[in-house]
Amino acid sequence: MTTAQERSDLLDQIGLNTQNKAALGQVLGTGTIGRATEESDGRMKATIRIHPDELTWDPEILVMPHGGDIELELINDDLNTHCALLPSNGDRKFIWLVNHSRGRANLNLDGPGYYWFGSPTGNDEGRGLTGAIVVLGDAPPEARLDRPEQPRP
Repeated sequence: MTTAQERSDLLDQIGLNTQNKAALGQVLGTGTIGRATEESDGRMKATIRIHPDELTWDPEILVMPHGGDIELELINDDLNTHCALLPSNGDRKFIWLVNHSRGRANLNLDGPGYYWFGSPTGNDEGRGLTGAIVVLGDAPPEARLDRPEQPRP
């Protein structure tokens, strides 16, 4: 378990500590933070869960050490049906999560940055089922624009 200072330092490190001071930034600032694990082949894995009666993702912020492929296992332990609308390069993934169910999604997030996900069912997102995947690293030289250096996560 991390202390409040460790949590604040980590949010600052990945660039979400001052996320525009709006509602979304404030919600993300209160949830849990997790890290994807990397397999020997470079593919990453993580589990994201909805606990009973909480209407939040756990973790709410998932950190990938670099861009690439990730396999997410999504678990809905809640008594209500939710879904997951997830980012993936070139396509979005949509998974229904009926009560007490599991789903898997294979995503490709090859560039550094913030990728938002949520449950657009009913008012789930407005009540807390909003999260972020933070991909660390820098853009490859061929993808960089001819402009001044920009802050990177």
